Amino acid sequence: MAETIVRGRVWHFGHDISTDLLSPGGFAIGSVDERKMHTLESVNPGFAGDVRPGDVVVTGRNFGCGSSRETAPENLKALGVGCIVAESLSRLFLRNAVAIGLPALVCPGVHEAFADGDDIEVDLASGRVVNHRTGAMLEASALPEEMREILDAGGILAVLRRQFGGEGDPSSG
Repeated sequence: MAETIVRGRVWHFGHDISTDLLSPGGFAIGSVDERKMHTLESVNPGFAGDVRPGDVVVTGRNFGCGSSRETAPENLKALGVGCIVAESLSRLFLRNAVAIGLPALVCPGVHEAFADGDDIEVDLASGRVVNHRTGAMLEASALPEEMREILDAGGILAVLRRQFGGEGDPSSG
């Protein structure tokens, strides 16, 4: 199993961040390189240009609500976001995130415990979330081993390729 620790800078967002904010419909047919540059632009116009690989999105309740846009977690992953830690997540968003290899955890109290720019450490196996600026330590719902295996592989397609062999379509077996 790969490293289960994600450490980075916090990007702090509020409640009810929808898939429409994560992946605006006007850019849905563009390439991932174009789409990702509009991620969360109506909430924080500098996010897509300033986020660095390994940074962590910390947010309030109901993250990923709205329509089932698979491009929402894809955009975050393409920007290099290392993990999402939220008060609560849309179940469909969580499934889509794990399916592409983007970790997402539910952690009560996380929204109040962090601010933009804080240094965060997230242990995906234990669920421990630490704010290195304040020393606050929270307990998230740890990801089950099966989900961590999918994340470790890089997503569900990679798991299926391993199971069925080769780089081609796993259904053509």
